[in-house]
Amino acid sequence: MIWKGRRQSENVEDRRGSAGKRVAAGGIGTIVLALAIYFLGGDPTPILNTMQNSQVSAGDSAYQGTAEENELAQFVSVVLADTEDVWSDLFARKGARYRMPKLVIFSGSTDSACGRGSRSTGPFYCPGDDSVYIDLSFYNELREQFGVSGDFAMAYVIAHEVGHHVQKQTGILAKVDSLRSRMSEKEYNRYLVRLELQADYYAGVWAHYAEKMNVLEQGDLEEAMNAASAVGDDRIQKNARGYAVPDSFTHGTSEQRARWFRKGFESGTIEDGDTFSAETL
Repeated sequence: MIWKGRRQSENVEDRRGSAGKRVAAGGIGTIVLALAIYFLGGDPTPILNTMQNSQVSAGDSAYQGTAEENELAQFVSVVLADTEDVWSDLFARKGARYRMPKLVIFSGSTDSACGRGSRSTGPFYCPGDDSVYIDLSFYNELREQFGVSGDFAMAYVIAHEVGHHVQKQTGILAKVDSLRSRMSEKEYNRYLVRLELQADYYAGVWAHYAEKMNVLEQGDLEEAMNAASAVGDDRIQKNARGYAVPDSFTHGTSEQRARWFRKGFESGTIEDGDTFSAETL
C-alpha cells in the first residue's frame, strides 16, 4: 500500500508505555492542591487537566518503540485517515454525518469503556467510547502465528474494526446486543457471525475506494484476503485443538470471512452488505 507522505489521522491516541504510570506523573501534591481549590469554592479543572496531560506525556516519553513499530504506528494512522475519508463521503451521500472513531495504540494493556484490553485480546472496537484499540505487536502475531504478511493485512484489521464503528452508527450493534438476553448462546452466536461478516464486508468497501485512490499495490488485495481467511473460527479452532465446533463460531469461517471481504471490495456500497437478510452466508 502506498502510504508514506500521506495524511495521518488526528484521531489517534498513542498510549504505548503509559499503562500503570498515570498516577505517579501527577503527584500527590497536585491532587491535594486540586482538592484545596475545590473546597475553597474554586474550579480545579485547569489543575486536573494539567495533571492529566503530564501523566500521558510521562508515559509516552518513557516508551521507546522499535523503528518498525514506530513506522507501523504511522501506517495505521494513515489507514484510519483513509477510512475517515471513505465513510464520511458514503454517509454524506445518504444525508448523514459520519462521526469519526478514535484509534488507541497501546502496549501490553490499557483501559477502555468496555473493560481492560490487553495484548491477548487482540484488536477490538469499544462502542462505549467509539474507539478502536490495538497493540501493534499483533502485526507480529499475524506473521508468526497466522502466517500472514504484508502491510495491507494490517490495514484490513483496522478497517474491520472501523466497520464495527459504522455498525454502531447505523444501529446494527444495538439491535444485535438487544438479542443477547432473549436467546440461547448458540442462537446468539449466529447473529454474532453475521455481525462480524458485515464488518468484513465494510472493510472490503473501504478497500474498494482505496483502490480508486490508487494507493493499492500489486498483492495488497491478496494480503487482506489471506488475513481475513487466517482469522476464521474454523481455522483458529482447528489449530488450537485439532477440530472445530461450528455452534461456537462467533466470527465466521475462513471462507466466509474472505468471501464477504471480497464482496465488499467488488461492490463498494453499504446496501449489498446486509448479512442479516442473506439466506446463506
